[in-house]
Amino acid sequence: MSQNVYEIVTSTHLNYRQKLTALCLAAENTLDVLNVPPRYQYYRESGGLDDLNEGQAPYRPRYVMPDYEKFVRQGSKFLRLDPPKDLEGVLNALEILYCHVPSITTKPVYLGNIDKLIEPFLEGVDDETAKAALRRFLMFCDRTIANAYSHANLGPEATRAGRLILELVEELQLQVPNLTLKYDSELTPDDFAEAALLCSLSCANPAICNHRAHKDTYSFDYGISSCYNILPLRGGAYTLNRVVLPRLAKLAKDPEHFCTELLPDALKALGDYMNERIRFLVEDSGYFQSDFLVQEGLVERERFVGMFGVAGLCDCVNLLLAGRGGRYGSSAEADDLAERILTVISDFAASYPAKYSEVAGGHFLLHAQAGLSDDVGVTSGVRITVGDEPANIHNHLRHSARFHKFFPTGCSDIFPFDSTAERNPAALLDLVKGAFSLGDKYCAFYGAQGDLVRVTGYLVKRSDLERYERGEVVLQDNVINGSANYRLNRLKDRKVRSV
Repeated sequence: MSQNVYEIVTSTHLNYRQKLTALCLAAENTLDVLNVPPRYQYYRESGGLDDLNEGQAPYRPRYVMPDYEKFVRQGSKFLRLDPPKDLEGVLNALEILYCHVPSITTKPVYLGNIDKLIEPFLEGVDDETAKAALRRFLMFCDRTIANAYSHANLGPEATRAGRLILELVEELQLQVPNLTLKYDSELTPDDFAEAALLCSLSCANPAICNHRAHKDTYSFDYGISSCYNILPLRGGAYTLNRVVLPRLAKLAKDPEHFCTELLPDALKALGDYMNERIRFLVEDSGYFQSDFLVQEGLVERERFVGMFGVAGLCDCVNLLLAGRGGRYGSSAEADDLAERILTVISDFAASYPAKYSEVAGGHFLLHAQAGLSDDVGVTSGVRITVGDEPANIHNHLRHSARFHKFFPTGCSDIFPFDSTAERNPAALLDLVKGAFSLGDKYCAFYGAQGDLVRVTGYLVKRSDLERYERGEVVLQDNVINGSANYRLNRLKDRKVRSV
């Protein structure tokens, strides 16, 4: 412990706030307050289960999704803020609130349906004045929040605010906020969607979410946070822990043993551990009894869920079928085994009783977990590993749709494109429409030659990765995670697509 703290304190590779965050986690991990199930401990030591470095004494939810619309209507007694009356007022109020929204990163992971929040305050404001104010606001997000897990949403309807934000995001080439356009072909005009896609080819932002596939996940609106988490507004996620399938597969005798004995036992262990984390957070931490977001109705405990993460499906299947020739993404045998594995996991989540999970019917919800910075041989969620991608992107998207259906709280794919997409955004939009009609839930695109890229779901600049690799201190927190992940998972070698 003392050596770890000393290394954090004396690091020349972290800035002040990054050191502060690391020291907070080190302090939390001195506690031993959770009743950790022995089977979970067994699988954690083997690497088959893990808690994604959430810490040993949960004192705030992992992901918090405040009702920013309610905040704008009522202001905040705790923050001594009246309801805003103009554009500068709403942007200033949001900036203040963002500094008080907790998460696993210590920064807000959800910034709201940002275009809808701003649109009412644009009346009577000319474009030049509006863009000047929005430019300052976006630079605040990028320079002060400085964490690309901070996510804002656009759409599905086109708005003047949304169009101005897209113009500025492309102009400023920002890593924060991470943006997603909620897309619905019946609600989103083609020209607005094409503008979003062109923006993404320039700066990897925004990603595109299948709004029609997600809008009924809960009985009220949802938001997209962090990488691509689909979570209930005015709620969030207590925790996200995961089963690391390829590490679990190394313990299996064969596919049958894996599916019928090993996997069910590990899933039960993870469920028990997640329930213990949630119990401590709700009953012992005091968060839901004392935080002003709860007291002012901006979040409600009953709208929080436990996210049951799944990582490395591709690598798991390839390990279980090693020597038999079949590989995930190109073999019917491999893909059938993958679907069998996900069916086991999905059936478990649908039957296992999750504590304090009213919004999800008393159960955990599955999430295709994107990975950790030091993961080796663990491909994000249910993606196809780099190097094995189908030659034809349509086949890739059909494959994705087969597995996206299992994940109500988020699943995505990432595609770099060459310059043909910039010359023909309508063709790229047709690709999105086709993918979403098949059941794909979320796609992200970026220009293969651009500085900004998506790693697992968050954004980094290649130039920042290079600076960090040289030993320089960087502003953006995600560069620390992205550096190892980008290298270890050969993300620079993703198959570049054309339209």
